[in-house]
Amino acid sequence: MPKKGTRAASPKKKSDGKDRLVILTGLSGSGKLSALKAFEDLGFYSVDNLPLELVPRFADLVRQSHEIDRAALVVDVREGMKLDAFPAILKEVRKVLDTRVVFLEATDEVLLRRFSETRRPHPLGRNDTVLQSIQRERKRLDPLRNVADVILDTTKFNVHELRTHINQQFDRGDTDQNLLVSAISFGFKNGVPPEADLVFDVRFLPNPHFIPEFRKETGLNPKVARYVKRFPQTKEFLDKTTDLLKFLLPFYVKEGKSYLTIAFGCTGGQHRSVAIAEEMKKRLEAAGYRVKSGHRDMPR
Repeated sequence: MPKKGTRAASPKKKSDGKDRLVILTGLSGSGKLSALKAFEDLGFYSVDNLPLELVPRFADLVRQSHEIDRAALVVDVREGMKLDAFPAILKEVRKVLDTRVVFLEATDEVLLRRFSETRRPHPLGRNDTVLQSIQRERKRLDPLRNVADVILDTTKFNVHELRTHINQQFDRGDTDQNLLVSAISFGFKNGVPPEADLVFDVRFLPNPHFIPEFRKETGLNPKVARYVKRFPQTKEFLDKTTDLLKFLLPFYVKEGKSYLTIAFGCTGGQHRSVAIAEEMKKRLEAAGYRVKSGHRDMPR
């Protein structure tokens, strides 16, 4: 959508042509918090309901920070009558940081349905009907809507479609890096991890537990890992599973998924599953994905 204003680049930090600060605002029920979560998953440092008078200070902290590259924050009707000062504050913020204002809205009918489905009261209170509160909120947010760079109608969006739209508009082209993969190990005797998206059973591999010198070691021990990986069935399993994941992960990225947990299980979660999870971490990192490993049942 066309922008309504121009922004001054930060005087102290080189701009890369992308927005350094995104201010999310709009009607209650329009999806602001879902949008904020999508920005967080894109790597934005995210803040909900920052007091309006602190926004210039926050922008200056982002400008000076070596750790925070981009940030997103929500400003909405909870600020009350302070919202009248928003245009002036925005002008001040844009002197120090590239900033875009995204205003989310939806039709009255859709907002009414969303409030009905969530059974949450409108933030403007319980004295009026929800419809009256929505109409009051539209008027109160006029100063913000008038200075918005993007007006996003979420009437026909579900949560996933909103996430996809934000990804398309604000990602920097390193889409695969927005997916964080967790390769974890566990022991079936203690149950399957509830957070697992994909589960692989590696109990078919020879068990180092029966090798006396390995019994008290773990799959992090290089000798144990070499033992586990020396068998032909291990190599075939790793190769085929790697190919499967390389096929699946781009589709998860396209769907907008931000986190994927791949769990490898053996009997006790000490040897085989640990070695396999670590090896898969290396393979997926080599394929360009962000991967972390974890070992739920490995002895500490």
